[in-house]
Amino acid sequence: MKKRMICLYGALALAAALLSTGCSVLGTVEASALPETETFMTESEEDSGEAAADRLSQILERGYIEVATEPYFAPFEFIDPLASGDERYVGADIELARYIANKLGVECRIVPLEFTAVLSSITEGKYDLAISALAYSPQRAEAMELSKGYYYTEDEIQYGLLIRELDLETITSTSELSDKVVVVQSGSIQEGFATDQLPEGCAELKRVSATTDGFLMVQEGKADACITAVSTAELYLEANEGCGMCIAPDIEFVVDEETQGTRIGIKKGETELLDKVNEIIDGLTEEGLYTEWYREYSEYASSLGL
Repeated sequence: MKKRMICLYGALALAAALLSTGCSVLGTVEASALPETETFMTESEEDSGEAAADRLSQILERGYIEVATEPYFAPFEFIDPLASGDERYVGADIELARYIANKLGVECRIVPLEFTAVLSSITEGKYDLAISALAYSPQRAEAMELSKGYYYTEDEIQYGLLIRELDLETITSTSELSDKVVVVQSGSIQEGFATDQLPEGCAELKRVSATTDGFLMVQEGKADACITAVSTAELYLEANEGCGMCIAPDIEFVVDEETQGTRIGIKKGETELLDKVNEIIDGLTEEGLYTEWYREYSEYASSLGL
């Protein structure tokens, strides 16, 4: 029997809570528990020594699709502490992944990874799709195929700053971050904002594997501000009343309207799979399904205290 290269990773352990304040269960699994990288070789790759050109045909032949995600970004993808097995992965993006699998007539296999590993796993062709609240960036578009947008935020300000309430009078613009510690999720579009849109720079830029880790650093005084999607920060604040943080008013990071929309990442050159995914996105957009999932899982995440 041919050997298959598989890096087994330890089971995700439910922690009592990631938040030291105990006001949220979003971090029921430590980000460090996720594998940074995994090696997986399909049978067809073993036979040929390289990935087949048509990944869509491979998916249909093997009968399952593998979807990489970082499950710490409610309501898009998160871990339900009340569930077990694969059912613990929930969220609007997880519904999307399973919807795509159902449309293809195959099984959906969720692969939890750190965010930077989600990106690299697609550029290297280890997994089929990256569905993890991916925003468009020119760098990503060069490294992988990006689907049509399937979700567009209704927030007037899409990306801003999460800060402590006591700093409201001292952080009123991005230029006032020159002597502050700023934290971002590694590999995210927010990391690009920190590089390109802080006119005076910052005293130190810290990178974390999960956005909620950045929120905690601000809350605990280990950082002064976290660049974040406003919708994510609002959900966190609603679930954690009294945490002493807020979204800095009137601070906005500029995004290109023509490239907006949350997207799916696919290995470069896999145009057959890209076309099929875009076709499925067109259908669910017309039916308004993703909007329903987003609303449903926003409410569910809030009920869990995420």
